[in-house]
Amino acid sequence: MAKWSSRPIKGGIDLSTGFTNFPVSRRLPFGRKWLVRSTVLGALFTLCLSGLALGNDETDDEEDEAPTKPTLPNLYLDMRIIYSTLPAGSLSIGFAAPPLLSRLTNLSSLRTQTLPSSQSLSTDLPLTVDVNDRLSVYGGVSGATSQAGTDPWTTFSIYAFTVGFQADIYQQNGGTFPTITVQANATRSTSEAPLATTAYNTILEASYALDADETRGLLAGAQYTRVLVDTPLARVSPDIMGYVGGYYQWDNNWKFTGRVGVQSFGGAQILNLTPFPAFTQPILRLDLDRMDDDDNRLFGITAQIAWAPKPSYQLTLRTPLYAIKN
Repeated sequence: MAKWSSRPIKGGIDLSTGFTNFPVSRRLPFGRKWLVRSTVLGALFTLCLSGLALGNDETDDEEDEAPTKPTLPNLYLDMRIIYSTLPAGSLSIGFAAPPLLSRLTNLSSLRTQTLPSSQSLSTDLPLTVDVNDRLSVYGGVSGATSQAGTDPWTTFSIYAFTVGFQADIYQQNGGTFPTITVQANATRSTSEAPLATTAYNTILEASYALDADETRGLLAGAQYTRVLVDTPLARVSPDIMGYVGGYYQWDNNWKFTGRVGVQSFGGAQILNLTPFPAFTQPILRLDLDRMDDDDNRLFGITAQIAWAPKPSYQLTLRTPLYAIKN
């Protein structure tokens, strides 16, 4: 707020003395003198009020122009721990390619012509940035230990790294058309063996909310996975999946999501091993997530059953470790 003082105003007169130094010979009568003094006091009072108003305006303008604090994007390590099983003589991609890449990486060390049943314990560590409510980008590594047939468990090692994004290309927001989300990633194995691979995975999903709060809705989607092997002696055909499902979120922020579909795998030929047969079989995935009030995931568990053609099981624990959370 501006403060008025008795100092002269630039370009004007000194308001403290301008009307008190009249010569004696020009003294005014009492009535006229009272009128002049009243006029001067009125002018001073008006200027004071104007100064107060200007001060308040400046304060209001400063408050209105105060910059808002920018909101930082969510930054977290989306840690996932995955236990999976595979029946003998089969490969399965399912909703995630990394377990398949781990399986292929270990094939060159097998001592048999057929692939025995196996189990693996792996972890994914993608560093994720939620750029805004429509786009997330991520990148990280995957490591695993596995056990095939009667062999002992292998040493835990990093076998692949992944980069990708997830984006809402259209949001429903109470409208007629569903939210359309695309997720794409590329996973590269770190193995120096001839069976080093690169997998490209793309999912296109439509989500139709049945209420304004988007606590329940329907899902439909498709996934395409292409695996390229670094040697002409091995070939993995594309995997295509279509599915439908739905979700429901309770008032306590627990959210259940279910998807059921059909997976069609074109089979694989790897070195001199027996070709892995093509199949078209059902697949089921169930998710239970704990969310916060802003729909950020706090904890999740996923169960998947994929027939390949015999059942292959996968259990995933998901715990985002937030560095920044809004």
